[in-house]
Amino acid sequence: MLSPPDADAVRHTPVDDAQGLAIGVFICALGLTFLAHLGFLTGQTAGVALIISYLTGWSFGLVFAVINLPFYWLAWRRMGLEFTLKSLGCVFALSLLVDLLPHWLAFERLTPLLGTVVFGVLTGLGLLAIFRHRGSLGGLGVLALLAQDRLGIRAGYVQLAVDIVLFAVAFFLFPGHVVAYSLLGAVVLNGVIAVNHRRDRYIAT
Repeated sequence: MLSPPDADAVRHTPVDDAQGLAIGVFICALGLTFLAHLGFLTGQTAGVALIISYLTGWSFGLVFAVINLPFYWLAWRRMGLEFTLKSLGCVFALSLLVDLLPHWLAFERLTPLLGTVVFGVLTGLGLLAIFRHRGSLGGLGVLALLAQDRLGIRAGYVQLAVDIVLFAVAFFLFPGHVVAYSLLGAVVLNGVIAVNHRRDRYIAT
């Protein structure tokens, strides 16, 4: 289970959680829309889903939802029912939004550097909101949060290590510039999480 909260911590209400998770998911979906428009990649489960989507033409949302299925058991056993249900809702909402946003948003001009940085910042902030309301986007994010709570290793550092492996494989599947820009986005994203996601700085539960 997650570490027990401090007795003096300010607890989130259900409304707080619903708002925080909804905003976090929306920001993440917006960041992924920037990334997908450029044809770039990201790390973690979303990165695997993007690779499969690019190579097969299948819907990102569908692939992302299916890939996450095995992780719900781990989330339930190790992180609790509340965390699992919140994560399930976040994954479903993100899968839907990432498929819908391109129909509502168009880019006349978006440079690779700007798009990559915007993706990293937006998605990092979105994940922070989700984490701070005891949710996740499933997949490897569950493992990262588990490592932080059980081993004291910051979630951003765990995700960055996994990303390095994923991008090493991507070099064999995609052009070098695609992987290079994508790696920059992952560094920005995980930097936002690593610097800001600390239990000693945020005590609301």
